[in-house]
Amino acid sequence: MTESPAIAADGLIKNYGSTRALAGLDLRVPRGTIYGLLGPNGAGKTTAVRVFATLLRPDGGRAQVLGRDVVREAARVRESIGLTGQYAALDEYLTGRANLIMIGRLSRLSAAVAKARADELLDRFGLADAANRAVKTYSGGMRRRLDLAASLIARPAVLFLDEPTTGLDPSARASVWDMVRALAADGTTLLLTTQYLEEADQLAGRVAVIDSGAVIAEGTPDELKSEIGDEHLEVTLAADADPEAAAIALKPFATGLIAPGGQPHHLSVPVSASDGLTTRVVRALDDAGVRVNDVTIRRASLDDVFLSLTGHATETGSNEGEADAA
Repeated sequence: MTESPAIAADGLIKNYGSTRALAGLDLRVPRGTIYGLLGPNGAGKTTAVRVFATLLRPDGGRAQVLGRDVVREAARVRESIGLTGQYAALDEYLTGRANLIMIGRLSRLSAAVAKARADELLDRFGLADAANRAVKTYSGGMRRRLDLAASLIARPAVLFLDEPTTGLDPSARASVWDMVRALAADGTTLLLTTQYLEEADQLAGRVAVIDSGAVIAEGTPDELKSEIGDEHLEVTLAADADPEAAAIALKPFATGLIAPGGQPHHLSVPVSASDGLTTRVVRALDDAGVRVNDVTIRRASLDDVFLSLTGHATETGSNEGEADAA
């Protein structure tokens, strides 16, 4: 018999007044996996997580966690989940150890078990030396690690990570990534929302792209990349070059949307790689009178998938519009 998914949504709807945050969301998250949920600001990512975590009641459809309905069996669902939000939910005036013990007691652990679990997690997350310091003295990376530890105090089978590395420097982000991989290796199911496409590429076994409250694509990162072509041509134009003339010259080589790159005078073109492609592209641009500074080919990324599916690039930062609506 096929094992039921850890998280399931069927036709999930959530409205904020006249704004529809979720518009028939369908989702299946296999047990013991890291599943990425990607989308632009206001796409419905945080709203979906809050429904799954029983913090919001849906206006339509159905959602289940470990086979339990998030509305009718909300208390049972809460017993088996953890949640790390976009911002650390910690008492800054308590020590790291006191924060974990307090959350353990709120999770109905005995005093002895809460203390033992707090010490175990502080050691696991590299915070033992700072355990007796007030959280207000912690760095951003330390706070994020403590917040993640707090969400694990009751050993949840399912963990929701809502943009867990927002605002962290690259070193702290890599540290959180290692912890997430370790949790998945232990059998925890993780639903990860993120606007860092590299994060989803690094961590998630499967990814769903949502826009306007519904899933518009789903699969492994490699499957999604293959749908828009395996390669991208990156063209850096000279400062006086005409981007429109360049786009016209590049169109015969493109297999999809020609889009502005991340830098000025830069175009990104999905292509099917072949021998001599770069030479032919340079000749075509030269024949069109378009001067270029650089032409390179790279493998497609999730950024390209996102742009192709939603029509715009990802937006870094917190999902403020959606959070405010909630």
